[in-house]
Amino acid sequence: MCSVVTASSSFVFPLSGDTLIALNVKFSRRRLLAGAASASALSITSPFIRTAHAAGNLSIGFWDHWVPGANDSLTKLCKEWGEKEKVDVKIDYITSQGSKLQLTAVAEAQAKSGHDILQLTSWDAPNQAKNLVPVDDIVNAAVQKNGKAIDVVEYLGKVNGSWIGVPATNGSQVKGPCGRMDLLAKHAGLDIVKMYPGADGKPDKALQDQWTWDAFLSAAEKCHKGGNPFGLGLGQTTDSVDWVGALFAAFGAILVDAKGNITVNSDATKQVLEYMQRLVKVIPADVFAWDDASNNKYLISGQGSLIMNPPSAWAVAVRDNPKVAEQCWTFPSPKGAKGRFAPGLPYFWGTWKWSKNISAAKSLLTHLSDRASIEKMVIGSGGYDIPGYSGLRDFKTWAEVGPPVGVAYNYPPRGEEVVSIAAAPAPVAIAQQIYAQATMTKMIAKCTQGGDSVAKAIGWASSELEGFMRT
Repeated sequence: MCSVVTASSSFVFPLSGDTLIALNVKFSRRRLLAGAASASALSITSPFIRTAHAAGNLSIGFWDHWVPGANDSLTKLCKEWGEKEKVDVKIDYITSQGSKLQLTAVAEAQAKSGHDILQLTSWDAPNQAKNLVPVDDIVNAAVQKNGKAIDVVEYLGKVNGSWIGVPATNGSQVKGPCGRMDLLAKHAGLDIVKMYPGADGKPDKALQDQWTWDAFLSAAEKCHKGGNPFGLGLGQTTDSVDWVGALFAAFGAILVDAKGNITVNSDATKQVLEYMQRLVKVIPADVFAWDDASNNKYLISGQGSLIMNPPSAWAVAVRDNPKVAEQCWTFPSPKGAKGRFAPGLPYFWGTWKWSKNISAAKSLLTHLSDRASIEKMVIGSGGYDIPGYSGLRDFKTWAEVGPPVGVAYNYPPRGEEVVSIAAAPAPVAIAQQIYAQATMTKMIAKCTQGGDSVAKAIGWASSELEGFMRT
């Protein structure tokens, strides 16, 4: 029992983040609010009991996936569950374009009405903690089956020791390097497939150890000289903030520590900014104005030799510029003094405390947290989605998707690579402001484009962070 409102119209297919291109297919109508305000008839403290016939209605607001067909996989999972449990499931797919998904969360929280389950972006889950049903029962059971939740998922999904959101598979992503095999070999002498081969290859540990941020800079300089620069955004949208956040983490440059102390004025921060003063000289001059479409377009056009992005840019290249797609390869981020960090953006599924059917909501979220369900979502997204559990890195999709076969095999972080989010480990309320205000990329702009010294850029950031503490 499942209904999804659809209409024939123009659909926008994203390049990355919130950036889209138009296609002629079916898409879901958006619903910002559903139903009238009502207090939940169920106690949120009552134990969850999964019944054979949960019955009733369940309204869900899922993120509208960038990858065509990915929504269909999720709808099918929910439909199968609804038919088994005798629950009438109604699904709205809500775009994050124009922050509509985030605005939906704010509106429903204010109205105390809306969907029983709503998908929440990285920062929205902790923001809405007081309004969400604790889900320790679901997540702890999933951890037992799927492996430990990765650290960044726990950082965002746990508040005061309690899980307030279920790690969502659909939409969760990382943004590691996607490079051109031919151009990196030609200009920089890098054999990225030998360094990080596909499923049947033997990784070259020596080459991996040499893949550092210093090596990244050297390769960027050589590719620039060869006429195919790296396409690295330094604007104020997520693609820019995410990769820069991973760079800061690798250097150990922490703006605010876990206790809330301002720590931006450090040797590590100085080193990052000095590094960027060199890097900006060998990437496109307009990168400070780039949005989340720009790096994708740069790669797909054939100009760029490397970007930091999920497989969406490659997927569009398969359709629009196959010769480029055939040369793409995704691999882990460079290593810094403090480790190898993958820029991550995890999503969550939350249930409002005023939901009319908390029992059914929890039952469905339990079903969606099963390994078999998670694998179907990964398959449906062509490997774009990254599960939030450490034990789910062996799905065949990443090994088999192509061309070239193996292009996404190294996309899910494994081994020494740590998934992070920009501004962590600051307390989440402060980290969110650092992220939203793009404090890191603004610091870089000030000491590379604005004429400020590194010391002055750090001083500006200190003042900004003090302001965040007061809000």
